[in-house]
Amino acid sequence: MRDVVGMRVHAIQTGTVAIRPNQLRGRGPGPARLLNTVIDSGWTEPLPIYAWVIEHPEGLIAVDTGETARVKEKGYFPAWHPYFRRNVREWVEPEDEIGPRMRAVGLSPDDVRTVIMTHLHTDHAGGLAHFQRARILVDRRAYQVATGPFGQLLGFLPRRWPDWFRPTLLDLRPRPLGPFPSSLDVTAEGDVTIVPTPGHTDGHRSVVVRDNDTTYFLAGDASYAEQTMMEQQVDGLSLSARIALLTLRRIGRFVAEQPTVYLPTHDPRSGIRLRNRIATAMAVQEVPMTQH
Repeated sequence: MRDVVGMRVHAIQTGTVAIRPNQLRGRGPGPARLLNTVIDSGWTEPLPIYAWVIEHPEGLIAVDTGETARVKEKGYFPAWHPYFRRNVREWVEPEDEIGPRMRAVGLSPDDVRTVIMTHLHTDHAGGLAHFQRARILVDRRAYQVATGPFGQLLGFLPRRWPDWFRPTLLDLRPRPLGPFPSSLDVTAEGDVTIVPTPGHTDGHRSVVVRDNDTTYFLAGDASYAEQTMMEQQVDGLSLSARIALLTLRRIGRFVAEQPTVYLPTHDPRSGIRLRNRIATAMAVQEVPMTQH
């Protein structure tokens, strides 16, 4: 936790996940990158599954909802899906879900005014059940993809969402924020803003939180770590490396232009950077598009 001007940002860890190393750092062009991820036999160390809660003068704001302990239930993941069958391991207990974890730091999910979803993969949407009272913002395109005919094939689990889930679909406005061509303010003060970061998924969004001298970039899965962002390393699941790399370039330019604490969901050092307000320490070197 760290005080911002009128705000406090909390890192809420909702269990851990292990993935294949080739998902963390994609290998190969086009479809070969996805195939190399699926057939990889190694595992990363357990990585955190973070959600974020912003104490703001206008009310509590959550960014993503973390994972659910239901992942331990037989049949929660579709058995036919090769990714869920062999490419992910998650460790989440009931007390690890975002509701109990928020209460442990003196907050209540019932008091959350707005939930912003970076995207709808289960490790980000698994905790939706804790926020029935909140307005839940989801990018329109992201929702269409997740609920469309290929949604499950792409790794989304809409049948696991709460029956009451009817999100407010958002459309960004053509108002640039730094290198990002569009944005949408969530607060009247304009200090919590959604920006486009497609690549990991279609319609992926990130959230920028600004105080007087520091900016927090809640990145979702725009990259899996600060280091892979700095290396401009596209992950192993992105269907379009070109789009994902363009996003990483924009993020790199953004953090080079202003002190920015970069906070991806699965980076083991995100919590440390948040607590100590550690900004990205060096300019990001752009990788030629031809390398992807």
